[in-house]
Amino acid sequence: MSSPANNEIRQEIERFMAKVIKRNPGESEFHQAVREVAHSVIPYTFEHPEYRKEKILERLTEPDRIIIFRVSWEDDEGNVRADRAWRVQFNNSIGPYKGGLRFHPTVNQSILKFLGFEQVFKNSLTTLPMGGGKGGANFDPKGKSDREVMRFCQSMMTELYRHIGSRVDVPAGDIGVGAREIGYLFGQYKRLKNEFEGVLTGKGLAFGGSLIRTEATGYGTVYFMENMLQHRGDGLKGKTCTVSGSGNVAIYTIEKLLDLEAKPVTASDSGGTIHDPNGIDREKLAWIKELKEVRRGRISEYAEHFGCEYLPGKRPWVVPCDLAFPSATQNELDGEDARTLVDNGCIGVAEGANMPSDADAVAVFQEARIMYGPGKAANAGGVAVSGLEQSQNSTRVAWTRDEVDSKLNKIMDDIHEQCVIYGDSDNGYVDYVKGSNIGGFVKVGNAMLGYGIV
Repeated sequence: MSSPANNEIRQEIERFMAKVIKRNPGESEFHQAVREVAHSVIPYTFEHPEYRKEKILERLTEPDRIIIFRVSWEDDEGNVRADRAWRVQFNNSIGPYKGGLRFHPTVNQSILKFLGFEQVFKNSLTTLPMGGGKGGANFDPKGKSDREVMRFCQSMMTELYRHIGSRVDVPAGDIGVGAREIGYLFGQYKRLKNEFEGVLTGKGLAFGGSLIRTEATGYGTVYFMENMLQHRGDGLKGKTCTVSGSGNVAIYTIEKLLDLEAKPVTASDSGGTIHDPNGIDREKLAWIKELKEVRRGRISEYAEHFGCEYLPGKRPWVVPCDLAFPSATQNELDGEDARTLVDNGCIGVAEGANMPSDADAVAVFQEARIMYGPGKAANAGGVAVSGLEQSQNSTRVAWTRDEVDSKLNKIMDDIHEQCVIYGDSDNGYVDYVKGSNIGGFVKVGNAMLGYGIV
């Protein structure tokens, strides 16, 4: 039987979500992200009524502002194109807005709001002074020439530059926005403002970028998994790992797994999954990098080249493993996938992507009481090193690779510790969802309380 207090909390969650859905109709990804946070934070606010009195969570679910604009550009054939771009400046209570830009045809306001909302909590967990934001465009860089991408980026920045700055909003890369795109965007910003400042992160090393930034999200996800394992007296060495995706996050997740003597056996793309039971070693990983970053080929070519199994149309979660690293995109792992992982003996999941596990999958992981590191904690390494890049730009210094990697490792340790503080139950099981949500909320909530009603 549920206690009256539990019933009251459940009713409050449903009332809260009804208001969110009414204010943001049709934005299913955003609703999903808010509901996950509400389930952790609303019970906490019953114990700490100052947050309820000042409507902190209600205010946190409303972005400070959303900027929407047209991006007009000309392709190589002389055709005029028009795409739509956004910047969601969600919350700057603890620092300038910080979050990536995503270029993909599926980009819409709901996705960017969910990403910006998650970014608020993720950035808070890093302990660095960064607020949360996100942006992007429904432009698809795939199949475009360098000149076409340059023209699009320059046109986009011609509008975006007036809304960003090193003390206002500091975008970074995300899906579809890599070193090439950041270079074009920064070049146009510098041209328009006549200033050289750390307004974008993920820059090239020649013009203010940081070592380890490219690797940071993947490395950080693996560090977080190692922390979860160590908390229960275990480690990565010898563990069989499934990784989804074959982009930046997946590649460097695999690389760090190899550094820590684990055995990655999968990679994937939108066409399907390769399963290499012998393990993806460093030579094979270098081949994947060349395939995806230079030739921009399909992961099925790996199976043909190395003579392993290819699973067309399938994700890696059908492959038995000890640990899983969803590193591709949102909602790539559903409840059925989660049950398959658990039934096949998986003991831990760390999310390299943003919200890759849907609500049903999260429920399965929590019911099975396996280690589950949600993206806002596990993949915070990327934005953490972006923050370190900002620090290097501000002080006009460049840290060594080892210095940045050491700082990243320490930040992931600190994030894990916060999750344990707020998510540890009486019997030793750590609810990392609860821990990351409350840990991220408290710092931002306290800042908002301090500002009064603004």
